[in-house]
Amino acid sequence: MRIDKFLKVSRILKRRTVSKELAVNQRIEINGRIVKPAHDVAAGDTVSITFGNRKLTVRVLSVEEVKKKKDASELYEIISEEKIASPLEVETE
Repeated sequence: MRIDKFLKVSRILKRRTVSKELAVNQRIEINGRIVKPAHDVAAGDTVSITFGNRKLTVRVLSVEEVKKKKDASELYEIISEEKIASPLEVETE
């Protein structure tokens, strides 16, 4: 399954267009490599997403085309979630 679709189906991101835009802007990595929106994701892959001032890293547990909203979190497990300081915050410190 494409990474942009997986992020939508798993409800990590609300819209596929947002996940596609993040990938185009090189903000999505799979197993440490920057990927494009059409890159395939498989169970066992580690996905890192940088958006806003956050970096979220998840492990893909399952890849399914359709998943109910209440069960979407079963597709992945969160490995880490960190806040990234913006350039403005660094300058004021």
